[in-house]
Amino acid sequence: MEGETATLMARRGSIYGKDGEEEKLPTYDAGGGNRHAAAEEVDARGGRELMERVFKAVDDDGERFLRRLRDRLDRVGMELPQIEVRYEHLSVEADVHVGKRALPTLINAAINTLEGLISIFGLSNKRRIEILKDLSGILKPSRLTLLLGPPTSGKSTLMQALTGKPDKNLKVSGNITYCGHDFSEFYPERTSTYVSQYDLHNGELTVRETLDFSRLCLGTGVRHDTLLELARRERNAGIKPDPEVDAFMKAIAEQGNDTNVITDLTLKVLGLDICADTIVGDEMRRGISGGQRKRVTTGEMLIGPARALFMDEISTGLDSSSTFQIVKYIRQMVHVMNYTVMISLLQPPPETYNLFDDIILLSEGYLVYNGPRENILEFFDSAGFRCPERKGVADFLQEVTSRKDQQQYWCYDYENYCYVSALEFSELFKSFHAGKKLQIELQIPYDKSRIHPATLAIQKYGLSNWESLMTVLSREWLLMKRNSFLYTFKSFQLLVLAIVTMTVFLRTQMPHENFSDTVKFSGVLTSSLITIMFNGFSEVQMTIKKLPVFYKQRDCLFFPAWTFGVANIILKLPFSLMETSVWTIATYYVIGYAPAPARFFSALLAYFCTHQMAVALFRLLGAVLQTMVVANTFGMLVMLLVCLFGGFVIPRHDIKPWWIWAYWISPMMYSNNAISVNEFLDSRWAIPNVERNIGALTVGKAYLKSKGYFTGEWGYWLSIGAMIGFMILSNILYICALTFLNSPNSSKGVVSDGDTENMLKKGSTNQKQMDQVNYGIEEATDRKTETGMVLPFQPLSLSFNHMNYYVDMPAEMKSRGFMESRLQLLSDICGAFRPGVLTALVGVSGAGKTTLMDVLAGRKTSGTIEGDIRLSGYPKIQETFARISGYCEQTDIHSPNVTVYESLIYSAWLRLSPEVNENTRKAFVEQVMALVELDVMRDAMVGLPGVSGLSTEQRKRLTIAVELVSNPSIIFMDEPTSGLDARAAAIVMRTVQNTVNTGRTVVCTIHQPSIDIFESFDELLLMKRGGRVTYAGKLGRHSNILVKYFEAIPGVPKIEEGYNPATWMLEVTSPLAEARLNVDFAEIYANSAFYRSNQVLIKEMSVQQPGSQDMSFPIKYSQNFPNQCMANAWKQFRSYWKFPPYNAMRYLMTVLYAVLFGTVFWGKGKNVESVQDMYSLLGAIYAAVFFLGASTVFSVLPVVSTERTVFYREKAAGMYSPLSYAFAQALVEFVYSAAQGVLYTVLFYGMVGFEWKADKLLYFTFFLAACFVYITLYGMMLIACTPSYLLATVLVSFTIMQWNIFAGFLISRPMIPVWWRWFYWADPVSWTIYGVIASQFGDDDRILTAPGQTGGVVVKDFLNDKLGYRHDFLGYVVLGHFAFILLFFFLFAYGIKKLNFQKR
Repeated sequence: MEGETATLMARRGSIYGKDGEEEKLPTYDAGGGNRHAAAEEVDARGGRELMERVFKAVDDDGERFLRRLRDRLDRVGMELPQIEVRYEHLSVEADVHVGKRALPTLINAAINTLEGLISIFGLSNKRRIEILKDLSGILKPSRLTLLLGPPTSGKSTLMQALTGKPDKNLKVSGNITYCGHDFSEFYPERTSTYVSQYDLHNGELTVRETLDFSRLCLGTGVRHDTLLELARRERNAGIKPDPEVDAFMKAIAEQGNDTNVITDLTLKVLGLDICADTIVGDEMRRGISGGQRKRVTTGEMLIGPARALFMDEISTGLDSSSTFQIVKYIRQMVHVMNYTVMISLLQPPPETYNLFDDIILLSEGYLVYNGPRENILEFFDSAGFRCPERKGVADFLQEVTSRKDQQQYWCYDYENYCYVSALEFSELFKSFHAGKKLQIELQIPYDKSRIHPATLAIQKYGLSNWESLMTVLSREWLLMKRNSFLYTFKSFQLLVLAIVTMTVFLRTQMPHENFSDTVKFSGVLTSSLITIMFNGFSEVQMTIKKLPVFYKQRDCLFFPAWTFGVANIILKLPFSLMETSVWTIATYYVIGYAPAPARFFSALLAYFCTHQMAVALFRLLGAVLQTMVVANTFGMLVMLLVCLFGGFVIPRHDIKPWWIWAYWISPMMYSNNAISVNEFLDSRWAIPNVERNIGALTVGKAYLKSKGYFTGEWGYWLSIGAMIGFMILSNILYICALTFLNSPNSSKGVVSDGDTENMLKKGSTNQKQMDQVNYGIEEATDRKTETGMVLPFQPLSLSFNHMNYYVDMPAEMKSRGFMESRLQLLSDICGAFRPGVLTALVGVSGAGKTTLMDVLAGRKTSGTIEGDIRLSGYPKIQETFARISGYCEQTDIHSPNVTVYESLIYSAWLRLSPEVNENTRKAFVEQVMALVELDVMRDAMVGLPGVSGLSTEQRKRLTIAVELVSNPSIIFMDEPTSGLDARAAAIVMRTVQNTVNTGRTVVCTIHQPSIDIFESFDELLLMKRGGRVTYAGKLGRHSNILVKYFEAIPGVPKIEEGYNPATWMLEVTSPLAEARLNVDFAEIYANSAFYRSNQVLIKEMSVQQPGSQDMSFPIKYSQNFPNQCMANAWKQFRSYWKFPPYNAMRYLMTVLYAVLFGTVFWGKGKNVESVQDMYSLLGAIYAAVFFLGASTVFSVLPVVSTERTVFYREKAAGMYSPLSYAFAQALVEFVYSAAQGVLYTVLFYGMVGFEWKADKLLYFTFFLAACFVYITLYGMMLIACTPSYLLATVLVSFTIMQWNIFAGFLISRPMIPVWWRWFYWADPVSWTIYGVIASQFGDDDRILTAPGQTGGVVVKDFLNDKLGYRHDFLGYVVLGHFAFILLFFFLFAYGIKKLNFQKR
C-alpha cells in the first residue's frame, strides 16, 4: 500500500495537470485549513441575492445549471475525478443454523453455547450458504446503474462488499478494485458511500441538523483545492466566471459553518425543505414521516464529497413522483459531473426505470445480467421470455427468474415451457453479446496512468482530529440539551435523595462520642456511595441508545471513534461535578460530618471521583455489552461485586482467602477508604478507644482498623489516586470498545431447512393458484375469489364529510414566526368507501394520507377532530368499529420473539368470532399464510426490524396477514407495498384484490404504484399538502376517467403513451405545477361535478337503509375475558421461551449470584459466634435481595418496553381488554420469577449453612421468590406509567436508592428517626430482609459475643432489640409480600389500561 499511496500523494501535489502545469498547490486537506478564504470574496449583501438566483436556476433546470458548472471547468482544461469499480469472481458465504435450530429458544441457546466452545477445535454444526456466487462485472463512471433482484438475492450484500463494508460474519472472496487499486491502497469508505436501507438517526435532531452534521464530518473533499486552481487558471487565461456559478462553487467549498448552501440544496432536491426544522423523531417521539426519514438517510450520504454512490432501496415510503425527481437529479450528477452510482429500487415505475443507463440483475446470488438497459429485454427474448404490454419492465425482470411467476412470460408457442433457473440465465448471459463484451472488458487491466490524483481518498477522515472532536462535541451537547428534562430530573432525583438521607441521618441524631456511634456514620457514608454510584447507572442505557447511529457513522468514517468517546467523557464532567456538589453541599453539614472546610472539600473530591469512576465503568459496560437486557444484568452484577467487596458489607478480615483479590480490585473499596479516612481521622474522633479487642488508640482509628481500612491520611490520597486510575482505565477501555467492537446484530434472512426445490414443493398449499399468477388489470378484475375466505362477515360502507384535524402548533414552527395556536393537517375532507370497491389514497409525502386513515380508524391519541363519520348510515362508535375493521400500519410492529405462525394464530384467536372453532381458525390461518406466501416461513422468528428475523418485505406481508386473519369488514392499509419489491407488491395487491372480491371495503394508501397495481384500484382519493382533496372518484379503464379530468384543466400537459398515470398525476398536480399554472387543484375539484356527485353519494350513504340496524355486539371484545387471558398467556409463554438474552441471562445471573454469595459467606449460617458474624449474614441477605432484585428490575424494563409498543397496536385494534394483557404478562413473569427464587435457594441455602428445617427452607424460598415477583412487577408498573424507557430507568435508580436506605441494613429500624419510620414499612426490600432474617434466626437461642458486653447476648434478643426483627411477626411479613405483589400488579394494570404515551 505504501508505494501506491505515495504515488497518489505525490501526484496530488499537482491535482489538475491536463495542460502540463506542475505548479505546486496548497497541501491537500479534505477538511482542514482555511476554508473561508474564497467564500469571503463574495460580498455579504450581494451574496444572498446571488444564492437566491442560484437556487432559482437549480429549480428551473438543474441539469442546465450543472452543465454551466462543467463548462467552467472545461474552459480551462480541468478534469473531474472518475471512478470505475470492478468486481471479479466475487463470492460471499455465511455459516448459519437452519430450520428450527435457528430459533433462539432457551434449549437452542444452551446448545449454541456448547457448540461455540467445541468450534474452537474446528467442529461446527452450522451450514454454509452462498449469498453471492462468482460475480464479475464493471460499474462505469458517468453511467447510472440500477440494481434489481427479488428479496434475498444478495443486493445489499453486493453493495456492502463493493463499498468495503461487508458484514463481519460473512466470508468474502474475489477481487474488488477502484480504478485498478484494491481496498488496501485507499479508503473505500471515503471514496464511496453506502446508503443503507435502514433509517438510523438521532431522533432528537432536526432534519437540517442531521444533514449539517453529516456535511461537516464528511468534509468538502477537493472542492476547496479545485476552486483555488480554477481561479488561478481563469486569472491566467483572462476569463471572467459566471457570477452565479462562481457564487455556488465558493459556497460549496466552505467548511465549518453551522449551515451551508449544500445543505439547503440537498434539502430542496430531496423535498425535505418543508420539514427542515422538524425533528426526525423515533418510536415514541413524533417527527417526520417514514418517507421523509428515508430521504434523510439518502441526504445524509449524498451531501458528502464521495463520487461513487451505492444506494440501497432509497425509494421505500416515497411516492413515485418524488422517487423520479430524486433519481433524475442523481442522473444529472452522474452524466454531467462523472459520478459512479448504483441504486437498488424495489418498485421502479417505467419513467424512473428509463432514467438508468445500465442494469444489474441478481437472482439467488447469481449475476443474471450486467449491461446496457437497452439490451436486457433482447436478452430475455433470446431466452424465450417476453415482457407483456402495460407491464413495467422492472416488474417483469424481478418476476421472470421466479419459479412461481416465470411461466406466464414464456413466448415460444412451438416449444414446451421448462423452468429456467438463475444459474442457467447466468450461463446464457455469458454467451449473449453484452456478456461477451463485459468479459472482454474485464480481461483488459485498468490503465492506472489515467487516474485523476483526487479520485481515491487516501486521508481517512474529512476533518482534522481537533475539528472532528469539536464537531462531535457540539452534536453531543445539542443532544444533551434536547434531553435536558432527563438530566434535570436526574439532578432533582439526587437532591430528593439527599434530603431524605440528611433527614434520616440528621446531625441531632448523630452523636460521635463512642465506638458504637460509628455504626450510623459508616451507614450513611456507605449509603451515600451507593447512591452516587447508582446515579451513574443510567449511563449504560444512554450509551446503548446511541450505539446504532454511532456504528453507522463510525463505519462511514464520519469521525474517529475516539472523538465520540472523548466528547461524551468531557461533557459528563461538568454534570458529574454539579451532581456531586449538590449531594455534598446538601448533606455534609446537615448530617454532621467533620466540620473542617478541608474535610468538606476532600469529601467533595472523593464523591466526584467516585461518580466519574461509576460513570466511566457503566459507560464501558454499555459499549462492550451493547444490548439493554445483557448490559443491565451484567451492570448490576458488576455493581454487586464492587459493593460486596467494598469493605462495608463484609470487612476485609472476614473475606475468604480465595476472594481477597476481589477486595483489592474493587473501586468502591477505595471510595469507602477515602471518605472513611477523611471522616474518622478528624480530631473529633480522637477519643481514647476503650474496646480491648481492637488495638487502636482512638475511636476513629479503631473503627478503621475493625473494617480493614487504611489508618493514615496517606490512605485518602492513595484511594483518590486509585479511583483516578480506575477512571482512566475504564475510559481507555471504553474508547477501545468503540473503536474495535462491531454492532452486535445484523438483519438476517430466514434460512429454511432443506433445499429450495423441496421447500417450494412443500411450502405452497395451493401450487395451482401460485402458478397461475397474472397481475394484468383485465385478469385482476375478472378473477374470482380463490382464497377460501368464506367466514361470515357483514359488508359495511364508510362515509365521512367535512373532516378537519388540528394539532397544537409545533414549537419549531412557532420559533419561525407562526403565531397560530393550532396547525391544520386535514382540511374539509369528504368521501365514501364502499363494499367491494378498492380505493387508493394517494398523495405526496406529507399530504396527510396516514393522518386521514388514523382519524377515520380512530387511531389518533391527540389533536382535535371535526366532521361526521358514519358506518352504513349510523354514527361511528369506536368500540364497534375496532371489532369490524383492520388496520395495517405503515410501521410493521410485532412481538419479536414469536414465529410467523404463532403471530397469526394469536391474532385469529383473539379477533375471530367465538363461534369459529379451533380447527376452522387454524385452517383459515393456513389459507391466509398461503395467500401472502408466508407458509414457507411459518416457523421463522419475527425478530426486530433491521436487527434480526424477517426481512422488510416479509415483515410487511406479516402485517397484512395479521389483519386478514381477523376477517374484517373494512380494512385500512397504510403503504401495504412500501418496502416490497415488485413481485412481493404484486402478491400483496393480489391478496388485497381477492379480499375486495369477497365484498369487503378496502382502502390503501400507496406511494409508488406500478401501472398494473395502480389500475387494479377502482377509485382514487388524491390529496395535496395541507390535507386537501384534489380528486375523488373512479379511475376508469386504463385510468381514462382520471386522465380526462386533469387533461381538461387548461395548461395541464397530455399524458405520454405508456406513461404511468400515477406518476403523471402527481407531477401535473405538484406545487411547482400549481405555481406555474397559477391554479389551486383543490379549489378546482371543490367546484367540479366530481365533488357534487360525491356529496350526493355521501348523502345517500349517510341515510340508514330500511330494515337495517346499527351494528353492535353483546360484549366489547371478540373473546370473553378468560379466553383473552388464555391467548395472551399462550403468546407470552412462547415469547419468553424464545428469548434467551433475557431468560437465560436471568437464570445465569441467579446461578452466579448464588455461587458468589455462597462462596463468600461459606458456612456463616452455622458458625454465628459474634455480633459481627450476624451483621455479615445480614449483609449477605441484604446484598442478595437488593442487588439481585435490582438486576431483575433493570433487565425487565427493555423487555416490557418493547412489548408495550406492540400492545398499543393491539389495544387500538380492539383485540383484548388491557387487563387480560396485564394478567398474562404478570403470570409469565410470576412463573419465571418463582423458578428463579427456587433456583437461588437450592444453590445458596446449603452453601451458607442455614439450618435444614422444612419451615425455614420454605420461608426462605417464599421470600426470595416473592421478592423476584414484586420487584419484576414494579419494573413493569414503571414502564406502564412512564412515557419512555429511559425515564423508567432513572425512576428505578431513584426508588432503588430509597429502598436501599430504608432496607434495615445501613440503618436499622430502631435507629431510624420516628418521622421516617413509616418509610421502612413502605419499603418492600425491608420486608424481605425481615422475613429471611427472622425466619432463620428469630428463634435462635445461641449466645453471641458483643462489644462492651462480657456475658454476650442471645441471638433472638439481639435481633429484637438492635434490629427490630421478631419471629412471631412472620405471618404479617408473608401477608406484606402478597400485598406488595397485588399493589404493583394493580398499578401495572391501571397504567396499561388508562395511559397511552404513543403520540399519533
